[in-house]
This record gives sequence, structure tokens and C-alpha cells, in this order.
Amino acid sequence: MRLVLPPTLHTGIQRYLESAFPNEGGGFLIGRVDNEDRIVTETRFVENIFETEEQYHRYLMDSGAFQAAEDYADANGFTLIGYFHSHPDSPAIPSEFDRVHALPNFIYLILSVQAGRADHSLVWLLADDRSRFVPVAFEEKSSIIQGG
Repeated sequence: MRLVLPPTLHTGIQRYLESAFPNEGGGFLIGRVDNEDRIVTETRFVENIFETEEQYHRYLMDSGAFQAAEDYADANGFTLIGYFHSHPDSPAIPSEFDRVHALPNFIYLILSVQAGRADHSLVWLLADDRSRFVPVAFEEKSSIIQGG
């Protein structure tokens, strides 16, 4: 499996998550599935509604945001591929909190934001037995055809 993400969308994610620093930020990856590739064509930023004093290391979205993203993807011939979020001043490695709250078959792009600047992104998928995350190949590619 591979996540394909246009550089412009990756840059948009980086800037959004930098603006959330020192708190976590997040959103959705929307696009299409092409064999083993998950091709992102759009992103949706979502407000962090976790208690303010915990936002530096926790992220929570309103359940309506998930439903709205899924409805949008379905109505436009796309797929809700996954989710992205930041790890402020931490590596882009899933936490135990991430694992416990992860959905199967959902791509997770984690961006490490160090001192307010995007550092690195890694992509993950929850293992079938839900015991751990497995790494997913990640490619920035700008020649992506839009459409569903």
C-alpha cells in the first residue's frame, strides 16, 4: 500500500498544523483508491475540541465532522482515505492513544512539528489485529488526475 499526496496538499497540511502549534491539529484525507494506492485529492481541516489544557498532546474532533467528510466524499465520488494530525515537539510515530482510537483500513499521516515548524511526516495503517501500526509508503506526486 502507498499514500500518494500532491506536494501542494502536503504543504497545506504542514502550514495548518504549524498554525495549531503548540497544540495538536488534524483533518481528513479525501481522494480515491487505485489498486494499492490511496491517492489524496483533497484535505479537510478539523477543529481540535479536546479540553484546552490537553490539546498539546491530544486531538479530538466533533463526530459530526467525520460524518460530514464521509458524506462529502460519497456525494462526490471520492473515498474518505484517512486522517492526518500533528505531534507537537514529538516524532511522527503513533502513540498508544492513537492506536486505541484508530480505525481499521484508515490511513494515518502524522506530522512532527518541532518548535512550530513542520519537521517530517510518516504514514501508518493499523494492523489487522489492532496491536500496532504498520508503516505505509508515502510519495509526494503532483501529476494526479482530479475526479472520482
